[in-house]
Amino acid sequence: MKSKALSKGEIERLEDRIGYRFAEPERLERALTHSSSMAGKSGKPANYERLEFLGDRVLGLCVAEMLFTAFRSAAEGELSVRLNQLVSAQTCAAVADDLELHEFIRTGSDIKSVKGKRMASVRADVIESLIAAIYLDGGLEPARAFIERLWGERARRENAARRDAKTELQEWSHARSGSTPLYRILDRSGPDHDPQFTVRVEIEGLEPETGVSRSKRTAEQEAATRMLEREGVWPQKS
Repeated sequence: MKSKALSKGEIERLEDRIGYRFAEPERLERALTHSSSMAGKSGKPANYERLEFLGDRVLGLCVAEMLFTAFRSAAEGELSVRLNQLVSAQTCAAVADDLELHEFIRTGSDIKSVKGKRMASVRADVIESLIAAIYLDGGLEPARAFIERLWGERARRENAARRDAKTELQEWSHARSGSTPLYRILDRSGPDHDPQFTVRVEIEGLEPETGVSRSKRTAEQEAATRMLEREGVWPQKS
């Protein structure tokens, strides 16, 4: 994690990891700048939030194209499950960790580290922002090449598809006991630019599970995933 501008050497080192040379390196720097950084205080948008919006759409398009080509006999439902898994915050954070992007992310003093599970959402946002920066700097082809290099193997795994965790848990619970999972918000903490939700899922006759994330929906999904894995409905991820 950094709090000041990247040096020329750091930019070149990161470009080597990314596999792309920026015509306008400031795009790369903006993609790595969290809203808590002092870099946006002049009133000019200088953090990655707008880039994240665009990068999410570019990622979705390129991954959908990969899946459409790789699984020619798959139904729309299976393709959707695979797509949702591959563009999830969990997968995006894992890709960011593969590139060790935490070394370069710029944040404010109130965020001590972007490593670890709690800040995985920041690393996920940054990988999407980075995709947008590549797209704006060089067009769709280099963005597609970047996504293919880092998502291609993941996309073509036969066992990669998982259903939506909340849907899976509800159907399993109904079949098991006729009960419906109940989700409760236990806590909302953190500043407005980086909220943290803790959500508990309860099913009659079972110990509850909790999930923590920047959004209520994602925290619910995490809690549902943990219960499915604990009860042996889903295998534990390695």
